Amino acid sequence: MTQTNTRTLTVRYAGGVARRGPVTMGQANMIRCILRDGAANVSIHDVWPVPAGTTREQALDALRQLVERHEALRTTFPGTVPREQVVAAEGEFPVAVLDHDEPGPDPTQYAESVARRARDHDFRLDQDFPLRLSLLTVGGAPTHLALAASHAATDGGALGILREEWLTLLSGGELPAPTALTPLGLAAEEATPAGRRRSEASLAYWERIIRTAPQAMFAEPRAEAADGLAPQLTLRSRRGALALARAADRTGGLPSTVLITAWCTLVGHRAGQTTCVAAVPTSNRFQPRLARSVNTLSQDALLALDLRIPSFDALLRKAWGAALNAYRHSQFDALRLWEMIDRATVERGSHFARDVVFNDVSALPATLGPKAPPGAPDPDLELSWGPVQALPTKLLAFTFQTEPLLHIGMWADPALFDRDEAEGFLTGLVRLLEAVADADVPLTGLTAVTGVRPTERGAGWRQVDGCWVSPPTVADALATALGGLPVHVTVDDPEGLTAFIASGGTPLTPHRAHTALMAAIPGRPGVLAPRRYVIVQDPPADPGRADAWHRQQTLTEGTGRTPADVT
Repeated sequence: MTQTNTRTLTVRYAGGVARRGPVTMGQANMIRCILRDGAANVSIHDVWPVPAGTTREQALDALRQLVERHEALRTTFPGTVPREQVVAAEGEFPVAVLDHDEPGPDPTQYAESVARRARDHDFRLDQDFPLRLSLLTVGGAPTHLALAASHAATDGGALGILREEWLTLLSGGELPAPTALTPLGLAAEEATPAGRRRSEASLAYWERIIRTAPQAMFAEPRAEAADGLAPQLTLRSRRGALALARAADRTGGLPSTVLITAWCTLVGHRAGQTTCVAAVPTSNRFQPRLARSVNTLSQDALLALDLRIPSFDALLRKAWGAALNAYRHSQFDALRLWEMIDRATVERGSHFARDVVFNDVSALPATLGPKAPPGAPDPDLELSWGPVQALPTKLLAFTFQTEPLLHIGMWADPALFDRDEAEGFLTGLVRLLEAVADADVPLTGLTAVTGVRPTERGAGWRQVDGCWVSPPTVADALATALGGLPVHVTVDDPEGLTAFIASGGTPLTPHRAHTALMAAIPGRPGVLAPRRYVIVQDPPADPGRADAWHRQQTLTEGTGRTPADVT
């Protein structure tokens, strides 16, 4: 589309009530993500249609009404690490108006690109309006509203609600008085004894998984080259939707549960893991008072699904309860959660990697994500590539739609999935659903069913404490962290490693060794800290033999988890 004129208009709002109070758990969770990963990587976007005949003034007035209606759109978060939210009673916000001579061949896709570009710049939490708005017009007539949104203020469900209300206002309808909890109302409820008990139960649930499940789903040689830059791959498949519906009908499972079971099955198969650990973001809109809340309610539900099950149907029955348990424990104090994760991983000697994220937004009031042009045919199975995006994960999937098309957007780190492998993975997902639609599928022959092969790690890799580990890599990492001291690592049992270190007279304690290794572990998923550090004076004559290290005189030994832990 040829842009002929751009201007920025200022819309004023008034009539609210100035308020302030603590942030909600969801807000604190997203603020932490923004401060860690940058707002541009965490922000979300959407495109809202504009009904024919709408004037620019009507569109701007509808936006004004939405801002006056919802406190989240009038909220800022002061402070370097915000713990408080401030609601303005009045103020103003900018709207960029992009006018064009002609509509172009695909106006919706063009609007999508404008919305995506609006995410490139961070939102300043302490002062910026939380929506970055671009009204697209053709010959002065509005056609689309492209927007980026701060995830500290809204989530996908909130944008869906706002889109619905926007269309109602532009069609001349009236909105009922809001009944959902405001962000400040939710913060007050979370501070009650019942709210604190829910948070404590969630922390305990997460800690069990962090201490026992695989710390990285993709612990393999290629993973160390992963850089978090991944292109989007989109699946649109009528075959997949039909197979999912038939599989749900045959098994009696909900389509959403069948899909996440198939996804976890295939991820575990590809990663060579017996447990699939996946973050399953949820909007936490289960309570009626939160169903239509314009707020950021998104927090991770952490799903740990044991795949040591003989068949898909048996796994599906287990997955239903596992998913419910994960969703029940998805309301927590994010700052305390990550304090627990940091503590637990140091004690375990690992680094928790949020490798796999599966986000099903197909049930939201208005699905986020790319839209097909009006009148476009439903493809049997179509794969298309999109732009590269920086993501703090290895494998991310958004399910935008499950009927009449299975529509999934996937970002897979190219270090782990080249283009053929990524396409083969989504095609394999459809093939698995088709097989499950016809009969129960044994989980021992998934390569033949799906065409997806498990990763190859090599002979040096072992499963230790529930994680795939390369003991030689652990030895190299520890030696490097200690300035080149000789190190030998043995696998004494499936529960842990032992590291022998020849200090050569250098003052060294197990605690110093463990601390140095923990600093080197992030980004190295094949490295797990030893359960025990044994410090000797000199290496044996044959440093490759474990029994030779055992015969060396021990200077000191211990777990290294605390300074005093020395024997």
